[in-house]
Amino acid sequence: MLSPPNSFSQKVRGVLLVLSTIFGLAMVSLAQPYVPPASHRADVNLDSSWRFIQQNVTNGQAIGLDDSSWSSVNLPHTWDISDGQDGPGTAYYRGIGWYRTHYTVDNNYAGLHFFLKFDGAFSDASVWINGSYLGEHQGGFAAFVFDVTPYVNVGADNVIAVQLNNSFNPNLPPLNADFTMWGGIYRDVHLLVTDPVQISPLDYGSPGVYLTTTGVSSNSANLQVTAVVSNSTPLPQTVTVRAVVTDAATTIVTTLTNVVTLPASSVSNVVASAIIANPHLWNGLSDPYLYQTYVEVWNAGNVVDLVAQPLGFRYFNVDPTNGFFLNGRHYDLHGVNMHQDWLNSGWALSNAQRDTNFLFLKDIGATFLRLSHYEHNDYTYSLADQSGICVWSEVPIIDYITESPAFYTNSLQQLREMIRQRYNHPSVICWSVYNEITLEAGPVTTNLINQEVQLVSHEDQTRPSTAAANTSDNDPSTFYTQLIAFNKYYGWYSSPLAGIGPWADNIHATYPNRCIGVSEYGAGASIYQHSENPTFPANTASNFHPEEWQNIVHETNWQLMAARPFLWCKLVWNEFDFASDGRNEGDTPGRNDKGLATYDRLVRKDAFYYYKANWTTNPMVYITGHTFTNRLTNAITAKVYANCDSVGLFVNGMSQGSVTSSNCIFTWPVVLAGGSNFVQAVGVKGGILVTDSLAWIAPASPPAVTL
Repeated sequence: MLSPPNSFSQKVRGVLLVLSTIFGLAMVSLAQPYVPPASHRADVNLDSSWRFIQQNVTNGQAIGLDDSSWSSVNLPHTWDISDGQDGPGTAYYRGIGWYRTHYTVDNNYAGLHFFLKFDGAFSDASVWINGSYLGEHQGGFAAFVFDVTPYVNVGADNVIAVQLNNSFNPNLPPLNADFTMWGGIYRDVHLLVTDPVQISPLDYGSPGVYLTTTGVSSNSANLQVTAVVSNSTPLPQTVTVRAVVTDAATTIVTTLTNVVTLPASSVSNVVASAIIANPHLWNGLSDPYLYQTYVEVWNAGNVVDLVAQPLGFRYFNVDPTNGFFLNGRHYDLHGVNMHQDWLNSGWALSNAQRDTNFLFLKDIGATFLRLSHYEHNDYTYSLADQSGICVWSEVPIIDYITESPAFYTNSLQQLREMIRQRYNHPSVICWSVYNEITLEAGPVTTNLINQEVQLVSHEDQTRPSTAAANTSDNDPSTFYTQLIAFNKYYGWYSSPLAGIGPWADNIHATYPNRCIGVSEYGAGASIYQHSENPTFPANTASNFHPEEWQNIVHETNWQLMAARPFLWCKLVWNEFDFASDGRNEGDTPGRNDKGLATYDRLVRKDAFYYYKANWTTNPMVYITGHTFTNRLTNAITAKVYANCDSVGLFVNGMSQGSVTSSNCIFTWPVVLAGGSNFVQAVGVKGGILVTDSLAWIAPASPPAVTL
């Protein structure tokens, strides 16, 4: 028996479990809560007490190396904070850095198996433990894992050393990008402790469990659970692999059980399937319902390993005429791009900072998030699952490629890592294989794109491939992926301001059976620079990026795209300002300021509220110009963004009238008094009042002329 029953219901369950074990059947549970059993698996965080030096060191892996002069750091860490966000005056460091730490493995772990896992390090990592070389991982965004069992000293000190290199490598994407490539071990490091028979973490850094849902409807869904089980012992082992599916209340929905004999020193895929009746669907923002799947490995009557993974049932399709459908209903995919970047943190974010990012995403009402331009931390995908925000996940093939076998091999490796590591997240609805790799004339890209698309289809038949292009509508590179989207900057890099409408109509008319979206659009904006009458910038690389022009660009683009349902996605570039050390424009060198919020997350720009008015339903009203405190003239146009039935404006207590709007934009001609003016907007929606207020300082009125 697998566990000693101590009640009648447990005895019945025990009999059913034995029968299901014998016959390999899926067993319907007795509607009881699931309590994860104890197992030998432990996840030990190794983030504290590292030594770091920003240079190459001979024999930096040596056990007896004196590293007392190195800097003391905790992970996550990046070495480019001082020079990676300050602009092009001095190039930020791209080279070699060394990390070292000491860790004593608990005696209680004797006889167990050990893995060293890095959640992410940029970009070429060579790793040693106790002077023994574990291997090299090339790629700055995926997790990677080494089996360190033969080299670990249980009950004694262990020295972990990492040589990391973020130098340009012609065979390692990304080759080029409009963002700072922060060097460092910028995500967590773990020591995974498992039984010698375990769900393997070595399958491209994945959790070792794959949940595939097909034939999903509100009536039923097919679930296939694949567990990658490793027997690291020198003898065959007969084990029971049991997957327990629970609902959001942790009540058991079903169990899937297999008995398998694992050959000595082998890895096997153990597969079980079940039909889930009347699944509660993961339904975007309105109902992001999540099940959980717990995969247990039983050996000799004990649970020796346990891995939990999120599970969501949903189905979707993209129609070239009517856009995206989720669970059979049209679902408008609108949202933002987002980098894993934060002022004075670079890529070395905490989960608390990632939580804050999602507060912004939920506040603005985004239904779609493009994780640009690389695989993000797994916690980010989990937040998307929980929030109901659909995700575009992308591999870091950006701007240029090298037409070499080594570049192709690594590109496909990074794509495979991303798919396997993020496979179980229901929020992910597509895999993107490139961003703007036809930026300029260069190597032919279609061969690599074709291989990537084939790999996506092989790895995951439940999600389409996509890409973000900036080339002509009929470029061959845009015809390989199942979906395609374009980066279009009308009103910023391209003219005319309203050009996105004619462009969309033309490509849709020319290719009516293609699924076309917009993966980037937007404009730069400084909260310190303003204009009463903004105009199309003659030079976007200038040091003047008035916030008011960003407003106009977004107002114009959004209205034109919203009127075209055939656009399967519409994604603002970008949710937050971010570091691009080669830039020198706007108010801050080293900054891409196209964000809807500032790099430090302290200020939501006006355009943020324009989208909140369009994308959310709870009553809201916002007066544009909160950072435009000192107005340049007395006669201005006051503008309000709101989702209200009507909005009234008051200046110094005097009503300027109540107006309505069909596009969430409300305006009034206003004459401000010299000095300080108190301005208040009052919106009404369904009988609910909402307000916003601010103070504007206007130029002193000219003295009256006495005749």
